[in-house]
Amino acid sequence: MARVELIMPKMGESVSEATIITWTKNVGEMVEMDETIVEIATDKVDSEVPSTHEGKLVEMLFEADDVVQVGEPFAILETEGGEDTPAATETKAEVLDIPTKIETPVATATETTTITNSGERFYSPLVRSMASEEGIEMTELETIPGTGKDGRVTKTDMVYYLKTRGTAPAATPVKTETKKVAPAPKAVAAAHTPVNIPNTGGTEIVEMDRMRKLISAHMTMSKQTSAHITSFVEADMTNIVNWRNSVKADFKKREGQNITFTPIIIEAMSKAVKDFPMINVSVDGTNIHIHRNVNIGMAAALPDGNLIVPVIKECQDKNLVGITKAVNDLAIRSRGGQLKPDDIQGGTITMTNVGTFGNLMGTPIINQPQVAIMACGIIKKKPVVLETEHGDVIAIRHMMFLSLSYDHRVVDGALGGQFVRKVADYLEQFDTNTIV
Repeated sequence: MARVELIMPKMGESVSEATIITWTKNVGEMVEMDETIVEIATDKVDSEVPSTHEGKLVEMLFEADDVVQVGEPFAILETEGGEDTPAATETKAEVLDIPTKIETPVATATETTTITNSGERFYSPLVRSMASEEGIEMTELETIPGTGKDGRVTKTDMVYYLKTRGTAPAATPVKTETKKVAPAPKAVAAAHTPVNIPNTGGTEIVEMDRMRKLISAHMTMSKQTSAHITSFVEADMTNIVNWRNSVKADFKKREGQNITFTPIIIEAMSKAVKDFPMINVSVDGTNIHIHRNVNIGMAAALPDGNLIVPVIKECQDKNLVGITKAVNDLAIRSRGGQLKPDDIQGGTITMTNVGTFGNLMGTPIINQPQVAIMACGIIKKKPVVLETEHGDVIAIRHMMFLSLSYDHRVVDGALGGQFVRKVADYLEQFDTNTIV
């Protein structure tokens, strides 16, 4: 018999830790290869972790609600034959030593002490490491608002806090630095401070769920990071509406799924990005990352009222049928809670369809670190003045508003306005001879 460690797998870029929701197996039970052994939650999405070996579960290294780092062992199986794997001991030692290793040189210059979980709130090894590296002592760490379960501080919380913390002269000791920049963290914490809400009678208080807390933190961070501005255009969707009505029945019969307006709009966005590549960028401080691939995020409402943004990857290499199938697949798995972490990673620009809810237009918030997000309003019949060779006429047309919110730090009004106008042009020039 041999003992094998199960390692928390990599779950997409920027995902460094996961919170255990529940174990699907108990100690002593047999686990098959690829069988789900634990359900986890990350800052991005909930997911299942399959077993990489077959054997009997002999030890759970973590309990429900514990935070596990990517690459860290979380369970031990007893298998037939083979040799024991020593990775658990080595990995544990490495993870636990991170704060200490960082602390030693920092202590000499800044007199920082080791961050431990001595208080009521749990701090993951990653958070403790970041705190030690940035010279944040426990007294300051305890003031940082947490969006994780039970108020835990996540990596996202730390990144946001450090951005708003301010910067003191390099020679200033850490303790003094903390005092000088005190107003910034207080301002951040103020958003989480209970307010005096009048008791109007019959009021029910409901705590935000984990995903709503994450959405709240991310949207607030985006507004405080980017200089938001929005441009609007109106697109004539008549030809597209008529074309879709003519092909949707055959497409449904042949492919077993619907063709909606969403993939058509995403295709138009992808074409417009080719014309204006500086809209398909991300910002990191003073650096601009220009992306070759057009990975368009598609904001999707979940049954519980929350929002998630799965990503259609490499839209520039997909035709309308390929985009349609990708959109439908992600939409179905979003509603069923079956998205994987990689499904919501790597977006370069986002589209949200507020028209689904009967809205004319919207001013969406940018999905960081992207620089633009486009909203599509409802397609509505209205009288429109058309220019013809015989003069102006009034006709009933299917019209839709497009709005583009963009980051004025790197996208000026000319670029933002030209891009959203180009999307409208591609929609109005849609080839009605397109075969799907």
